[in-house]
Amino acid sequence: MSFSSDSAIDYSVIIPAYNEENFLPATLSDLTRAMDRVKTLSGEIVVADNNSTDNTRAVAERHNVKVVFEEHRQIARARNAGANASSGSFLIFVDADTSVSEQLLRDTLTALSSGICGGGAVIAADGRPDIRVQSTLLLWNTLAKALHWAAGSYVFCLRNAFTEIGGFDEEYYASEEIHFSRALNKWAKKNRSRTEIIEPGVVTSMRKLEWFTAASMLRLLFRIALRPSSLKCKEECWLWYKRPPGL
Repeated sequence: MSFSSDSAIDYSVIIPAYNEENFLPATLSDLTRAMDRVKTLSGEIVVADNNSTDNTRAVAERHNVKVVFEEHRQIARARNAGANASSGSFLIFVDADTSVSEQLLRDTLTALSSGICGGGAVIAADGRPDIRVQSTLLLWNTLAKALHWAAGSYVFCLRNAFTEIGGFDEEYYASEEIHFSRALNKWAKKNRSRTEIIEPGVVTSMRKLEWFTAASMLRLLFRIALRPSSLKCKEECWLWYKRPPGL
């Protein structure tokens, strides 16, 4: 796997997107606003269109960002395709339903400029989360900070670390960010660096908790815990790829 480089760009924000015409405009607007206010480094946005059937590409083009197409429907491949088309020495991966603040972007760039090789951010829910959402986020954020695991909604790293790790593992249709975080933590130890989970973090959509019942999600996670190899099967990872009709 090879990655491009352009010395005029310091950092690249990569957004994998499949049928995100509804969420992508706000994500791009918030991100562009944050980038305009952080003047110390020069950045670009790359949207990796993962074979969308809606107006995702048109939305991205209206915002004057770079767009790359990845035909195979897989989050890891979309992220890698975006990285391959990017130019920055710093890479930031953001989900299409996630809001990045000026402070988080500034903290991320400061971290990457000061010896930290990568990491993620704590997650907050959009809207008014109920107790189920709050409990889920508390559990995840506690685990993420303890193990230095980045949530897929926000992952950042040095390009050279990304290249040496080999990017996101395309054997996996889900949890690729966990496997990436583990590899990045090993890379950090080997290269006398470290990773960081930044607070305050990103605000992201909890739409999957609205789309699917808690029982169905728990059954899926239980099956994955019993048989981790199912993460390499797209059909078994329906939570990340299935949507209610019309969405």
